[in-house]
Amino acid sequence: MTRSSLRRLFWPTFGVLVMLLMLLGLGTWQVHRLHWKEAILAEIARAEAAPAVPLAGNPGPFTKVSVSGRLRNDLAASYGADVRDTATGPQLGTYLIVPLERANEPTLLVDRGWVPDKRSGPINESHGTVSIAGYIHPADHAGMFSARDDPATRTFYTLDPATIGAALGLKNVAPFILIALGPPPAERYPEPATHLPRPPNNHFIYAVTWYGLAFALVVMFCVWARGMLLA
Repeated sequence: MTRSSLRRLFWPTFGVLVMLLMLLGLGTWQVHRLHWKEAILAEIARAEAAPAVPLAGNPGPFTKVSVSGRLRNDLAASYGADVRDTATGPQLGTYLIVPLERANEPTLLVDRGWVPDKRSGPINESHGTVSIAGYIHPADHAGMFSARDDPATRTFYTLDPATIGAALGLKNVAPFILIALGPPPAERYPEPATHLPRPPNNHFIYAVTWYGLAFALVVMFCVWARGMLLA
């Protein structure tokens, strides 16, 4: 091995080391993200298995709670668009948003569940004082590419309680939404959520990808460097 050969390998080696450190850093970061995400998923699973707690104050996102009040079915609105499989085939539908009036508390907007646009049966409208269990969904805000709401028809595409409440003529609305939980009613609508949402967890695959690229980089560099030294 001559001094000239070593000189020619210096800068390529330096560049490879920089890229290797970056790839290893990205892989390690994904490992940390994996542990963080697993902790979140475990917390969600514990909350889902536990009974709902009475709603109080301003709970955190995805807290499982129960609340009582009177549903204002006359102020029902629709949110979003979703296609689901039904007994008659795939159908387009929306989510039913109904204000829940509570004694001495801000009105709470409740996402009661999915309702198909075309249905043969009536919507189950509960009257009187009702108790609803569900999870807390923080307010969303319209972005540059969000679909435009249509307050005249009570059709909304951003789950923003302040905007929806104002369009419905409500003056004091809680700053979050309650997503109702429960088993699907037999041949009735709406269909409430059956479980708490879970964020995707692909960090293991990402970590393997970054570490795999780091390994491939080392192998390719070693093969190239060996060829340079033997030339």
